[in-house]
Amino acid sequence: MTEVAPQAQWRAALTEGRFLLQRALGSGTIFFPPRLAEPRSGDTDWEWIEASGMGTVHAVTVIHPRPPEPPRAVVLVDLDEEVRLMSEVEGVPAEEIAIGLRVRARIGERDGAPILLFEAA
Repeated sequence: MTEVAPQAQWRAALTEGRFLLQRALGSGTIFFPPRLAEPRSGDTDWEWIEASGMGTVHAVTVIHPRPPEPPRAVVLVDLDEEVRLMSEVEGVPAEEIAIGLRVRARIGERDGAPILLFEAA
């Protein structure tokens, strides 16, 4: 039997509409991105948990592509589970996205594949 890599499991969960994080069974540490072992201890005993989806913008960079494309913001989000990830916030003009903005995760689609995005909470 072949085991599926954590990244593939995470993407499959997104396809099902679920946002999952990994938690080390020994330490209880929650980590992201998906990997085979908990980063600090190397613990390979972990489980998938449902993410709350809530977080706060930690940093923001506004990208200004050539017109007529509108500006877009790439953000670092600190999830309430104390992990940080990179994504985008939709539904708010890029120039209005600020550090400290509370956001909620949602699963969108880009190029036919599921993607984790955020919207203002």
